[in-house]
Amino acid sequence: MPDDLSPRAAASHPPDGNAAPTGPGLDLLVEGMSCASCVRRVERALAKVPGVESAQANFATGHTRVRLRPGTDPAALEEALDKAVEKAGYAVLHPEPESGATPPRRAVAWLLPALAGLLALPFLAGMVGMGLGRDWMPPPLAQFVLATLMQFGIGAGIYRKAWGAVRSLTGNMELLVAIGTTAAWALSTVLMLNGDHHLYFEASALVLAFVSLGRFLEERARHAAAGAVETLLKLRPDTATRLDEQGREEEVPTARLRRGDRIAIRPGARIPADAELEEGEAGVDESALTGESRAVSKSPGDALAAGTVVLDGRLVARVTATGKDTRLARIAALVEEAGSSRAPIQRLADRVSAVFVPVVLAIALVTFLGWLLAGAAAQVALLHAVAVLVVACPCALGLATPAAVVAGTGAAARAGILLRDAEAIERARGLSVVAFDKTGTLTEGRPRLAALVPVAGVTREEALRLAARLQAGSEHPLARAVLAEAGGTPQPAESFRALPGRGVEGVAEGRHLRLGSDRLLPEGGAPEALAAASAEQARQGYSQSWLVESTPASTPGGGCVLALLGFEDAPRAGAAEAVARLQAMGLRTAMLSGDNEAAATAAARRFGIDDVAARLLPEDKAARLAAWHAEGRRVAMVGDGVNDAPALAAADLGIAMGGGTDAAFAAAHLALLRPDPRLVPAALSVLHATWRTIAQNLGWAFAFNTLAIPAAALGGLSPALAGGAMALSSLTVLGNALRLTRWKPEGETAREHR
Repeated sequence: MPDDLSPRAAASHPPDGNAAPTGPGLDLLVEGMSCASCVRRVERALAKVPGVESAQANFATGHTRVRLRPGTDPAALEEALDKAVEKAGYAVLHPEPESGATPPRRAVAWLLPALAGLLALPFLAGMVGMGLGRDWMPPPLAQFVLATLMQFGIGAGIYRKAWGAVRSLTGNMELLVAIGTTAAWALSTVLMLNGDHHLYFEASALVLAFVSLGRFLEERARHAAAGAVETLLKLRPDTATRLDEQGREEEVPTARLRRGDRIAIRPGARIPADAELEEGEAGVDESALTGESRAVSKSPGDALAAGTVVLDGRLVARVTATGKDTRLARIAALVEEAGSSRAPIQRLADRVSAVFVPVVLAIALVTFLGWLLAGAAAQVALLHAVAVLVVACPCALGLATPAAVVAGTGAAARAGILLRDAEAIERARGLSVVAFDKTGTLTEGRPRLAALVPVAGVTREEALRLAARLQAGSEHPLARAVLAEAGGTPQPAESFRALPGRGVEGVAEGRHLRLGSDRLLPEGGAPEALAAASAEQARQGYSQSWLVESTPASTPGGGCVLALLGFEDAPRAGAAEAVARLQAMGLRTAMLSGDNEAAATAAARRFGIDDVAARLLPEDKAARLAAWHAEGRRVAMVGDGVNDAPALAAADLGIAMGGGTDAAFAAAHLALLRPDPRLVPAALSVLHATWRTIAQNLGWAFAFNTLAIPAAALGGLSPALAGGAMALSSLTVLGNALRLTRWKPEGETAREHR
């Protein structure tokens, strides 16, 4: 996995990789946000703190990302940020510094709704009795005592948040509830003091009970939707077996491990930190991290990831990263960052929420005056206005997008699909073309030298030796194949330099050499003796490199050919299946390759791809995408190498293949945590499912308020029923979002992606 998975507390580049860098960042966990307007108030309060460039809060998870101005010390602002949040009516929770995990929910969180239910039970019994023609309502004084405890005890938190909204000159759902229930309580108190037994205490009491219960259920549902991050972080064991200089074992807390420590991992145990294996061999279960169900064989020199499980054999490894620097923590941070980011469609909900509370207050006032003008009693007009205030609470609207984003990104992460941010969800809409790089994406990227044909007068050993010297030290897949065939790493060539899109050149044994594509061939082309061999290799789908000797001043078209090298690269398992699934989804598939045309065409035929472009330089791939864009097509690009980065950045949706380079990951909008092409259609599937859920949630939220507010204004809903309807609306949105947590890639079993 690329090392670009940096913790969110550090400065980071934006998803497109093109914007100017910003200052350092801080993550806050804000408790008490209950609607979209809460999000805006928290963001506005934080943005006013000197040194803060921007703030972005997530209602669904409580996580708030604060971006600071360049040169600002994060530690110096922590206290000011906490005070700003508290002044706005909320609280900042502080996670454990080592694990970065979210603090556990309060064990007594259920006490408030339970107490509210007990206090409201007599009113509920009274309402049931009214429906049965019985008078089960408590005496007026008992109603007053119960309702007052509800109003100023259970409702104390609502008043605090409502006052925070008033102080910041904004509105939130607590303000609507506070105004509505206070009006109902005050009206009933005045009527009771005047000797009137026709009271409405049940309206305020039941609304507060419904709100309290709804908050508790929403918190539980949001906790479930955000469970992917906690699940990842819980993979790391609490203790580790550390070895001293004499090899003696010592059980220590995982948090005490440091880079360079030697650790022992027994069969069946989870690896406590990222490490390099020094002794032993074993199969390692990495499914929780990458979604790969098969065990991965590990031998000395291989990397071990924190949170994965050793299946057999005792291993000894040296720690390379701990805590927030581990791959596990970095993946969790990116999953959390994606879930906390704001999808572009959220802007619609934000614009509506910005004016929602003032509009509702105006509608409530018009409702009150309208009923008075229609001849209704003041208490009846007031109750209808209260019903409008209660039923209009914009909880569902605020939850619609973030709950779906959190659930969708978490489900994707469990399958080995890592979204950089929520924008990828919308980028996946309307795609018509999915373009693949070939080597390392559709193929294993581990080619072997299948043929080496020298010209007359040059031995195979000589040609291989010269080619190996040009490739010494290179990490390119074809270079590794040459070095593997040569049986070692020879002395590197002098004056070495890369020829982008063509190959490499250097001086070896006093000879000026070039090795690469047919772009390096002399102007006369390949010698006749090698032309037939080249055609046969192309027919078999081999990638080809030409070894050319030239003079220092010769152009890429000059020199004489020494040998032809043919490389065979096995197709990745599932590549043809992935292409078939994409085509079944109605998408056109294409392959953009830097390989020669014959080899690229043969590979495309094997995978079932009809549209193939070969001999492309990195800029040519980006140009091909631009041509598709000019035709009105939306394109996803899948690649793994540095040469794919321009196309990944230019694509509507860039997908970096697992095991690829840092550059590919940095340019892409999402990354696959294992090199399985079948994750490409799976990624599109989960992105489409998340988009549908967002659209459904927003549709429901808008429809609910559009229908419920007029119904309450016209007298169709009592305040108590309005409170129940409001809570039901929020839970409906959350329940719909939670369906995404059960999503799994096509063909995978629940066991494979637990």
